[in-house]
Amino acid sequence: MRVLIADDHELVLDTLVAYVEATGGIEVETAPDFPSARKKIEEGRPFDLVLLDLNMPGMNGLEGLETAISMDGANRVALITGEGSRDLAEKALAAGAAGFVPKTLPAKSLVNAIRFMAMGEQYVPAGFMSAAEPENEHPLAKKLTQREMQVLRGLTEGKSNKEIARDLDLSEPTIKLHVKTLYRKVGASNRTQAALTAKEAGLF
Repeated sequence: MRVLIADDHELVLDTLVAYVEATGGIEVETAPDFPSARKKIEEGRPFDLVLLDLNMPGMNGLEGLETAISMDGANRVALITGEGSRDLAEKALAAGAAGFVPKTLPAKSLVNAIRFMAMGEQYVPAGFMSAAEPENEHPLAKKLTQREMQVLRGLTEGKSNKEIARDLDLSEPTIKLHVKTLYRKVGASNRTQAALTAKEAGLF
């Protein structure tokens, strides 16, 4: 079984590869961005499964997913992401994705998901599609992804990036990216300002 995992966060990539290779029977190749992944799909033997990080360079959201799905060297293509919204999962599956894999999945579940998808099945975590979306009608909340809301909550609680990363089981660089994005979305220039804006809006 040949699998290509593409993700721009080196720590995440190394961890994923370690999980998958430890189970045996899966040959793993990696890429740090979408152009590199595309080149590997075009030039090598076909992959049973290509796992693409939604937010890596060159991906352009679901556009990268659709491009990979249309390529001959990728038998099955799935998304792996830290932003696990039901709406995004529905769009990815509608586009023909083999699955939608949140980075928060336990290692054993992740490996099982990869095998499941490579064998031709479609994977979404149990209960994910039926889970109710958080109700928050404030305009500010609509601007933010579910993950950005979780990070913003951490900021309002006065937590450091390291603490938020630990709480959400993500890497610190990933949290820094989310913080930078949500600053722009809420119109803040620092942590205190972002926290105050969230509290004034009654988000938490």
